[in-house]
Amino acid sequence: MAEPRPAARAGETGYPGRVRALLDELDARSGTAIERAAELLLRSVEDDGIVHAAGAGHSLAMVFETFYRAGGLAPVRPLWDPSVLPLDDATRSTRAERRAGLGRALVERAAPAPPDVAVVFSTSGRNPYPVEIAEACAARGVPVIAVTSADASRAAAARSGSALADHATIVLDTAVPPGDVLHPAEAPRTAAVSTVLGAYTWSRVLAALDDLAAARGVTLPCWTSANVPGGDEANAALLARYGDRIPELTGRGRGHRGPARM
Repeated sequence: MAEPRPAARAGETGYPGRVRALLDELDARSGTAIERAAELLLRSVEDDGIVHAAGAGHSLAMVFETFYRAGGLAPVRPLWDPSVLPLDDATRSTRAERRAGLGRALVERAAPAPPDVAVVFSTSGRNPYPVEIAEACAARGVPVIAVTSADASRAAAARSGSALADHATIVLDTAVPPGDVLHPAEAPRTAAVSTVLGAYTWSRVLAALDDLAAARGVTLPCWTSANVPGGDEANAALLARYGDRIPELTGRGRGHRGPARM
């Protein structure tokens, strides 16, 4: 049975109220874990590690949130295969996420190693692709931060022998309801909320990371918007620092993946 959705705040109705209630639920479930994730990421940054961010289908939107983003952490490498991108073949992306072996092969090619960290986004956390990525990273000694929903995972079809959360060092529970949609309240069929909650989760991690770094006197390597004065100059230093280790920053990542096969 699905968990009951949190009630809207007093005076708030409709979809906005339900979203705000879920944001409150996310804070309650994951507040402590977010602080732990910030601590883990800061250690990685201080030790010159790389954050490998992974997701499939619409969870790739969360990978975009982590990579080459104004205000975002610079040492982030997107960990993805072209076959999981739905923009040119949506049904292929669904098949790819469910295919055994793809996630494991992707990690083997990227070869993350300590002091790196992996962040894996998957609302259900039950398809082979994200589960294999987390499992393979953990086997290499790379800690995994899972951004997933416990409620959605319990209700999802078990397409893998384990769940994403089973292989994570830290689990950030986004509180996304099963099926993702919120509207209308009596029989939800539209207005998915996983992107809102996922982006909020990552922004909370970055805010906690920034506070922790400031308290310890550490300057975080973060991107500056290219649309403000001095942005290009600030980013040039980061490109020089990380370009050789993150080939996707300069286009060299295209040749590292090869064509997808279904």
